[in-house]
Amino acid sequence: MYGRKACQLVKELASGEKGQLTPYNSDLFDQVIAECSQHHLELQSLIRKMQEEGLDVQTTRSADHYGALIHHLSLVRNKRCLMAYVYNRAETIRSLIWKVGPVLPQEIQEKLSHTEEDYFKKHAGTLQSYMSRLDLDVTVDMVPPKDPYIQVRVLDDIGVVLSDDKTTNFARHSMHFLKRTDAEQFISRGLMEELTG
Repeated sequence: MYGRKACQLVKELASGEKGQLTPYNSDLFDQVIAECSQHHLELQSLIRKMQEEGLDVQTTRSADHYGALIHHLSLVRNKRCLMAYVYNRAETIRSLIWKVGPVLPQEIQEKLSHTEEDYFKKHAGTLQSYMSRLDLDVTVDMVPPKDPYIQVRVLDDIGVVLSDDKTTNFARHSMHFLKRTDAEQFISRGLMEELTG
């Protein structure tokens, strides 16, 4: 009875694959909020009743006291479940910018609430602002590279590219020793491959 809906919300979160989002369950979330409101009203009513009877709320041990305690603990439990649901979804949303970039694919966007979409946009905007001030793309490598330069082979004719006041002809099958940050944009588009070993 008390706390079952909040428990369902947490179970739904736990049943999903780690790092993956399930669709936001606004119906169940709203039901838990409504249950919290009901517990709050019952709690206030019981405390008011005890005060009207002239009983000390802190020391009196009566049916009303234990009823108020049950409503209070149910309210706290529901609150903790709601916070766990929101916090874990926020953590997953924050990690998405590192995986998919500043624009969410449609299949992920459909799983978010409007508030979560706004949260993602603000987080992406803040990260973008930070990177522009540093003039550094921190989303390139999640594991710091051992060497800032890599050797690459051009897979498709790119042509002449200007970087760091130099012009370089990236002809097909040519090999180059480039800064990792300069090469990443071409590697991610499938125009170059990193040579290892």
